[in-house]
This record gives sequence, C-alpha cells and structure tokens, in this order.
Amino acid sequence: MGNREDLLAGAKRCLYEKGYTRTTARDIAAASGVSLAAIGYHFKSKEALMNTALFQAMQEWGDEIERALTAGTDPGATPAERFEATWDQVIASFAAHRPVWATQFELIAQIDRLPEIREQLAASMDAARLGLAEMFQSIGVPLGEAPPGETASGEAGAGATGDERARVVGSLYQAMLSGVLAQWLVDPGQAPSGRDLADALRIVGGTMNADRARRP
Repeated sequence: MGNREDLLAGAKRCLYEKGYTRTTARDIAAASGVSLAAIGYHFKSKEALMNTALFQAMQEWGDEIERALTAGTDPGATPAERFEATWDQVIASFAAHRPVWATQFELIAQIDRLPEIREQLAASMDAARLGLAEMFQSIGVPLGEAPPGETASGEAGAGATGDERARVVGSLYQAMLSGVLAQWLVDPGQAPSGRDLADALRIVGGTMNADRARRP
C-alpha cells in the first residue's frame, strides 16, 4: 500500500480503538507508520482523513452484511422469515462496528457546526437509501413492481417507477435502521429483534389494510 492507503487504514484502526473525537493526528501517524506531514499532503487535514475513513468503514459494513446475507439466506424461506433473519444479521453486526455507529450519532448532534460532514451525509443519503432497498429487496417490495395485493396504480406509490419505489422503501429501512441502532446503543438487551420488527409491521399493516377495507 502507498502512504494514502496506509493513512486510511491507520485512521480506521483509530476510529475503532479510540473513536472519532479522541483520535489525534499523532495517533493516526503512529497507527499507519506514516509521517504527520503526509496527512496534510494527502488529505489536507486530520478531519478530512477521519471523515474519509468513517465513510469507508460504513461502506465496508454494508459489504459485510451483503456477503452474510448472500451466504446465509435460505432460498426456501418465506418473505417474513427472510425479513426476520436479515434484521437479526444486521443487529448482530452492531457490536463489531459499534464505534462507527456511535460516531455517526455523535457527528449528527454537532451537524450545525460541521458543514463538511453535513454535505457528505446529505450527498450519500440517496445512495444509502437505494443500497438498503437493494439489500432488503428480496424481503420487501420488488423494485419496479407493486406490493402484493396492490396494482401499479394503487394508492401506495401510484405510477411510481422502480427507482421511486427503491427510494421510498429504502427510506423506511433507513429510518428503521437508525431507530433500532439508537435503541441498541442505549440498551442492547431491550433493542427489538428481527421477529419484533416483523410483528410490528404485521400490526401496522393490518391496521392500514383494515382502514382501507372500510373505505367506500
């Protein structure tokens, strides 16, 4: 690896071992075996390097989950069973990546004072939604198709394209992921499981379907 790659690897190591705010430029230089001056040369600032390392770590988490789902999904499972199994995989991954997720909440709390982070998060938001929709595609709404029992012109997403459905479905999974993660960070023992989430969606879906059935 070159100095740039060494710096990124060192920054990620520091992110997991010390956290975002406690990591200094000297920590990164020591972890990477690269001079302090190289940080400025390749990334302009320690903050820019740590931001790049954080987003790379998030991408690696997504790749890890995708590999686990590909290897561990039972092709004969029902959609509900796949939903539960997938969420259990995601929740189980939180422990190994706790510093990365805790850092995101830490940065969001300071977002008004971190315009560069705000821009990076905003720029990655749509990609994250589409990525989550793709990750959960086999257990959610097939992209470009109507949900079961609903025509393409149904009231939920009337005339929506595959990309629009992916964005909407991905937004839901993004909200669920953030909420489950927040609960897990506070109290892992009380955080919902895959089955809890599936049961909750059944209750909400049943209520919405009952309301639709009552309409003239």
